[in-house]
Amino acid sequence: MTIAEIQEEIIDEFSMFDDWMQRYEYIIDLGKGLPKIAEEDKVDENIIKGCQSKVWVKGDLIDDKVVFTADSDAILTKGIIAILIRVFSNQSPAAILEADTSFIDEIGLKEHLSPTRANGLVSMVKQIKMYALAFQTKK
Repeated sequence: MTIAEIQEEIIDEFSMFDDWMQRYEYIIDLGKGLPKIAEEDKVDENIIKGCQSKVWVKGDLIDDKVVFTADSDAILTKGIIAILIRVFSNQSPAAILEADTSFIDEIGLKEHLSPTRANGLVSMVKQIKMYALAFQTKK
């Protein structure tokens, strides 16, 4: 699936819920299925700067696709990074760099987060794109 197709799928899923309490529960559920980062990768260099809670993200280039793993010490944040990993993992570095992230606004995520969590969300997207840029540059 392309990034745009995955984003459209997420927009459709979020539109099924009537209110934000249901959406928060769904985000928390998504976090439970997060591809977990290895314990030895929970190091400072993999921590997202600017997040209120601890969030670790690691990217590996496997067969020209960036594969992400992550974890967080907060259940809502774990769900947020799970959404981002679902969108960007197993995609080429170029596709990640070119990807539009307006789906975040379309599902209303940023506006329903506290300012510090919204800043953390922006930092997560930046870090994912930095991994893609690093892998793209290595080629």
